[in-house]
Amino acid sequence: MTTPLLVTGGTGTLGRLIVPRLVEAGRTVRVLSRTPHEPGSGVEYVTADLRSDDAGDAIAAAVDGVDTVLHLAGGAKGDGEAAQRLVRAAAPAGVKHLVHISVIGADRVPIAWFRSKLAAEQAVTGSGVPWTILRAAQFHDLVLKTAAAMARLPVIPVPGGLRFQPVDARDVAARLTELTLGEPAGLVADLAGPRVVPLGDLLRSYLTAAGKRRPLLPVRMPGKAGRAYRDGDNLTLDGADLGTRTWEDFLAERLG
Repeated sequence: MTTPLLVTGGTGTLGRLIVPRLVEAGRTVRVLSRTPHEPGSGVEYVTADLRSDDAGDAIAAAVDGVDTVLHLAGGAKGDGEAAQRLVRAAAPAGVKHLVHISVIGADRVPIAWFRSKLAAEQAVTGSGVPWTILRAAQFHDLVLKTAAAMARLPVIPVPGGLRFQPVDARDVAARLTELTLGEPAGLVADLAGPRVVPLGDLLRSYLTAAGKRRPLLPVRMPGKAGRAYRDGDNLTLDGADLGTRTWEDFLAERLG
């Protein structure tokens, strides 16, 4: 029996892809989840809510006896506080490697979600536990959810200059598995999709694949956030690792 490896967010989009890979690599995996689950082959589940101030004992039990923590759990807000609760338990438990998934532009794009991701990074880097952080682009799954929601409008507003570099979650899962099984590496190269695509093109591709017709209305995104997106602060154009699956490949699989 190997020393357990803890995965937070192990039942989410990314976690469902990574946990089987870790099991196949011969690791015993402990998944932290907000809801109870029955154990599976090579996987045990512990229940704790990283967003609750009352979860300290449950989180401590989750990291007990663990040498590596892969922190995937995240949400629309509160990621900094959740990461703080995790590292407060991980450091005294003797965790030797803390791996964290973040987002490209966490330190550059001035909107709340990116600030929350940066706060989580800072909790990890200040924990005293050796760490690895991978910043990834937005997943195809998130772009699809956004495009589908926007397509419910009779006219779709498209902020000018807004570009994305969406990456397939399977590409991210493969890279994170490698990092989790390796030694602490600090802030590693960003991982993005193979192409930078304007939002309008992403939406047109979705509408075609979904068999929908909607007019697109160009608009301007104001303020510091608009300037950051127009400057490409959410992108990584140099020194990044690139995934292999394109947005069009993903749409063909999902909406084929």
